[in-house]
Amino acid sequence: MSNPASPPRSLAEALRARDDAALAVLLRARPDLITPVPTDLTQLATRAGTRASVVRALERLDRFALQTAEALAVAADPAPYAELLGLMAGDEGDPAVRTALPRALATLREQALVWGDDERLRLVRTARELLAPSPQHPSPTGLGPTVAEATAGMSPGRIQEIVAAAGLASTHDSVSAVGALAGLFRDRARMAALLAEMPEESREVLSRLVWGPPYGQVTAEPAAHLRRLLDRGLLLPTAPGTVVLPREVALHLRGGRAHRAAEPVPPVVEAAATHRPQVVDAAAAGQAYTALATVEELLKDWDEGGPAVLRAGGLSVRDLKRTAVALDVSEPVAAFWVELAYAAGLLASDGEADERYAATPAYDEWLEQPPARRWARLAEVWLTATRTSGVVGGRDMKERTLSALGPGLDRSAAPEVRHRVLTLLAGLAEGVSPSAESVLARLRWERPLRGPQQGEDLRVRLARWTLSEAELLGVTGRGALSAHGRALLGAPAPRSPAEVPEERRGEPRGRGAEPMGPGDKLPVHHVSGDRSPTSAASGDQPPAHPVSGDGPAGTGPHAAPAALEPLSAVEQATASVAAARLLAPLLPEPLDHVLLQADLTAVAPGPLRRPLADVLDVLADVESKGGATVYRFTPGSVRRALDAGRSASDLHAFLHAHSRTPVPQPLAYLIDDVARRHGHLRVGAASAYVRCDDDAQLSEILADKRAAGLGLRRLAPTVLAAQADPATLLEGLRAMGFAPAAESAEGDVLIARAHAHRTPPRTAPEPVPEGPRVPDATLLSAAIRAVRAGDLAATTPRRPTAAPVTGGELPRTSSAETLATMQAAVLTGESLWIGYVNAEGAASQRVIAPVRVEGGFVTAYDHTADEVRTYPLHRVTGVAELADDQL
Repeated sequence: MSNPASPPRSLAEALRARDDAALAVLLRARPDLITPVPTDLTQLATRAGTRASVVRALERLDRFALQTAEALAVAADPAPYAELLGLMAGDEGDPAVRTALPRALATLREQALVWGDDERLRLVRTARELLAPSPQHPSPTGLGPTVAEATAGMSPGRIQEIVAAAGLASTHDSVSAVGALAGLFRDRARMAALLAEMPEESREVLSRLVWGPPYGQVTAEPAAHLRRLLDRGLLLPTAPGTVVLPREVALHLRGGRAHRAAEPVPPVVEAAATHRPQVVDAAAAGQAYTALATVEELLKDWDEGGPAVLRAGGLSVRDLKRTAVALDVSEPVAAFWVELAYAAGLLASDGEADERYAATPAYDEWLEQPPARRWARLAEVWLTATRTSGVVGGRDMKERTLSALGPGLDRSAAPEVRHRVLTLLAGLAEGVSPSAESVLARLRWERPLRGPQQGEDLRVRLARWTLSEAELLGVTGRGALSAHGRALLGAPAPRSPAEVPEERRGEPRGRGAEPMGPGDKLPVHHVSGDRSPTSAASGDQPPAHPVSGDGPAGTGPHAAPAALEPLSAVEQATASVAAARLLAPLLPEPLDHVLLQADLTAVAPGPLRRPLADVLDVLADVESKGGATVYRFTPGSVRRALDAGRSASDLHAFLHAHSRTPVPQPLAYLIDDVARRHGHLRVGAASAYVRCDDDAQLSEILADKRAAGLGLRRLAPTVLAAQADPATLLEGLRAMGFAPAAESAEGDVLIARAHAHRTPPRTAPEPVPEGPRVPDATLLSAAIRAVRAGDLAATTPRRPTAAPVTGGELPRTSSAETLATMQAAVLTGESLWIGYVNAEGAASQRVIAPVRVEGGFVTAYDHTADEVRTYPLHRVTGVAELADDQL
């Protein structure tokens, strides 16, 4: 065992020196490290250095933490803190960088990307390989190789020539010559004098290479100003015709900075406009009501079976266009509503031979809930769903078109981006809507590696879609986060700057007292807004001044508050209930009446109660929607109600009961006229027939040219036979202006009741997580105990045995020796190190304290599992006693 006071010699030793809380921070930030749980800390360190895990960790760093890692990749290995500070802050010593660097370095240490004390900082080897400059993979810093790296293949004679041309004394070996040249380039005074001797053309060449890329092309006979640079080693050849600017020279020209511009402070989320909070909540509630109405309208249109399912899955382009027309929205918005209903489990494919989309039984349960709870369900699903409607119409990896409800729409980053965008909005004062570009700039700072690799393809596009979808859904109103949207995140309601004491205006506003993590950099934004009742009716104010940004991260009066963590399932359910409670008073109360007008229309001045709305949907056609819905009564709509089993007297009574105005005479006449003619003609199956007591009317039908396609002929004075089927015959006669009724084989009138088509019970699609899920506290605690116990078994010194055990091997003893040692340990209370093979054949090392040995089993306290367990003796490969100083 190493001395705890001495610096760690490896990442495993550095992890071994951490307490459980520090290990928990690491495993939360990098959950892939415990999938599966490693056997000991050495294996944990090895896994933390694998390429896949390091790439995932680097992708989740903010820009300044990543810049810090990039600077360490071009520093010495190991590097003192002073050298790192010089690379980040430059010779002038940027105070913002100086203040923020300890936090960035702490982040890299927490995530096991950097280890060692401040005098010997080491970047994990895999991270150094990924970030260090090379001809194949230029460094993000734009720096090239060091003098030693660039001269590795150069002849000793040429190196001595360069040293002499630079004004240095010749040496006896190349290593010292290269060291002297590098020392010259690092010496600010001597380097300035050397550059002063160069002509302007030479300095111009260096200025073009200084910020990268550091490589340039030269001819076989370079010009004089280039020859001067080559002779003095200010440019070094790397291949025929290619030269590079050494790292030491570039750092001198840059003033010691590794980056053109360090970004220790996240970009400010700027305010675009300020509204009264009441106006924001009212606007968001209006959008929430529209969202509910849109989803209901969508699924009501699919009651009798919706569009067919494509062979590859999803909606066809034509069906999506029809849905957009029916909902009176654009196709991308229609795709959003369709996908939202699907993600909520309200629609699915019916699984029939002729597969079609339809509402699920869960839709009927959803309809029975109060409007606010229905909205909360949609909003909760949207917040956590990985299916992304914005990619509909794009192409997949195989250049196939992505269709709504089809495969390939999951984007694992979507929930995180949605939550982060809304969290940024929650950090603003009430009623403040942000500038979209400032939100996007903030997200680019928080995840910079996602930008260059994926451009604005995903994360930025997801953020843009989030802002528009939140407005559509009513989470935001006029671009600002509503009160119920804030509750949906579990965020506390902010106070205006005037209500916050000046000395506390920089304090965090996040949930609870959780410590800030590396990504927790949400700034406190204070924008003064007029909340008085005497404000303008619109509630709008001129665009506010830019929201105050962060100071150095984690310090000063502008300390970044803790970001809101995604909620657990139980917490999210509680937050949804709270959001529904805030939204409920803002939604319009359903009405139980309409206003009948003389032009055969009815006006619903607001949302209608469900029984009234259902009957009115059958009795009339929707003519226009908006704040008030206009229904129109037509002969076809009245006949539809009669076909559904309503009588004329039922319809009259219904209208009298639910109209605040008298029933207009034209409407009463329309109902009576359609009812008088309804069922006068009877259609049955012959293939089909028509019968009527009035033979003159049958003669009229036969004489009508429009009946030619029905194949009618007279069988009797009151009966016509048809070649068409009954459904076609019914439609044909109705198109000719008649009102026939279908009848059964017994001659009874068939009542065409509206039976909604439903799928079998379906479960909503599960979100596709982005990598392993963040472990909860219980799993973390168990994993850390197991790793600690395994590490104890792997590192504890053991007493010599007859067959010495080498590192990593299981102890081997005979059955008799194993039994005897176990029995002795029960009497003495000693702990033993054992090798054990489970039923699946997996071997492991364990430290146990035997309690009882009988019947071929040993019962012992297992330090690895931190519990008492029973093991079959025949599965124990051997035992070894622990050293006395470890007992």
